[in-house]
Amino acid sequence: MSALLHDPVLALGLGAFALLLLVLPLSFWALSGGRNSSAVRLLVASANLCLTAQLVLRWLDSGHFPISNLYESLCFLAWACTLTQLLVERSWPSPVVPAAATPMALGCVAFASFALPGTLQEASPLVPALRSSWLIMHVSVIMVSYAALLVGSLLSLAVLFTDRGQVLELRSNSIGSGGYRQAQLATAGGNPGPAQLSSVAMPVAEQLDSLSYRTITVGFLLLSVGLVSGAVWANEAWGSWWSWDPKETWALICWLVYAAYLHTRLIRGWQGRKPAFVAVAGLVVIAVCYIGVNLLGIGLHSYGWFFDS
Repeated sequence: MSALLHDPVLALGLGAFALLLLVLPLSFWALSGGRNSSAVRLLVASANLCLTAQLVLRWLDSGHFPISNLYESLCFLAWACTLTQLLVERSWPSPVVPAAATPMALGCVAFASFALPGTLQEASPLVPALRSSWLIMHVSVIMVSYAALLVGSLLSLAVLFTDRGQVLELRSNSIGSGGYRQAQLATAGGNPGPAQLSSVAMPVAEQLDSLSYRTITVGFLLLSVGLVSGAVWANEAWGSWWSWDPKETWALICWLVYAAYLHTRLIRGWQGRKPAFVAVAGLVVIAVCYIGVNLLGIGLHSYGWFFDS
């Protein structure tokens, strides 16, 4: 308790954890009732503000962008996940969004606050390679891209559990061709009459599919920018654009997985459950890229924990 009183950064992290822990049952309760909850959105926004204050205070105390160790990185990822969740909910207010996305931010804050040793929770000076103006550009873009990809993949996972006993037939315009294909089929029998358009209510699975596609697209674009900026920074720091470091390799695998997801959507015309399986595979790849490589203490990008003395 005395440590929390003397370190407001840790106290704000625990405050965000408490808020998100309260959000979790409330979001599933709202989901079971099929209604939106303004209290859930308010609590998520409050948790995001706690994380924002935490990162700002750590930045002021350390004098550098708060991304020097795994604790700060996890808190930044939780901040980006809650922000992405709020933006997605603004696009489509639904109890499914917080129920699907909140566990990720909660897990990040819980792991940072309770699983990491105290030495990794303290602010540490930047190593010489990180003392660059590229730090904010590269790391922040990569972390925000991970947040968007994680939230989008969790929404795709929700698609797999929505209306599982029914055939999922999507009519949305999430790939820009669904309506066109239906109109083409309607006129393929030699009757080139005008296609009849009517307003229909979009089911939950269709909304989730569209939201996950748009969120993953934003995350993929940010990941592409992050990889390019990382290559430029690596050339300045180590004299090589690409060194096949474990972190770089897994980041490339992550990029390829989500490129395959977008390929199935845009070229193959897949919608619904098929591309959702690809997005869920992306969750595993991000976990290995972000957590696995870091904790094993290998490579130039590792924060090192298990094998540090």
